[in-house]
Amino acid sequence: MPEKRAPEVTSRIMSAVKNKDSEAELKLRRALFARGRRYRLHVRELVGRPDLVFTSARLAVFVDGDFWHGNAWRLRGMASFEEQFHFRSRPDWWEAKIRRNMARDGEVEAALAASGWRVLRLWESDVLRDVDACATRVDAALNVEAAPSTRAVAEAPEQYATAPVEQPRAGAAPESG
Repeated sequence: MPEKRAPEVTSRIMSAVKNKDSEAELKLRRALFARGRRYRLHVRELVGRPDLVFTSARLAVFVDGDFWHGNAWRLRGMASFEEQFHFRSRPDWWEAKIRRNMARDGEVEAALAASGWRVLRLWESDVLRDVDACATRVDAALNVEAAPSTRAVAEAPEQYATAPVEQPRAGAAPESG
């Protein structure tokens, strides 16, 4: 059995894991800013501290890391969520941890919805793969009065892509949200 790592080493490693300003989040922010969108970052007053907040539209946007929020198994071509933990030490602990993160995501969405907020969740891998498509989804959510408010939006882009997106007139200043 491998030697157990010292808690100080584990702490140092985990403190290096970013919880904000990830590469995906920065790319999305740049794309939205270039489109004339203005937003607040990591608003402490909102449960879950969304990555981007459009206050006038009451839209909270989260850019979720695939591993930490339960999408890594799909990216890695595995048959199930549980399969991704078979190769780790303490697979039961890791599975419980990620499932708790996923449950917390649902709790945060419910709390925000109860407060009159809409939620859009994007996978980090989707943003890194096609930031313009993700920025268009944010634009669409800002332009739609009652956009869907769950992870289903992030998992079913074909459903969301059918929503009409208003194109700004040539020469018109983009609407800020």
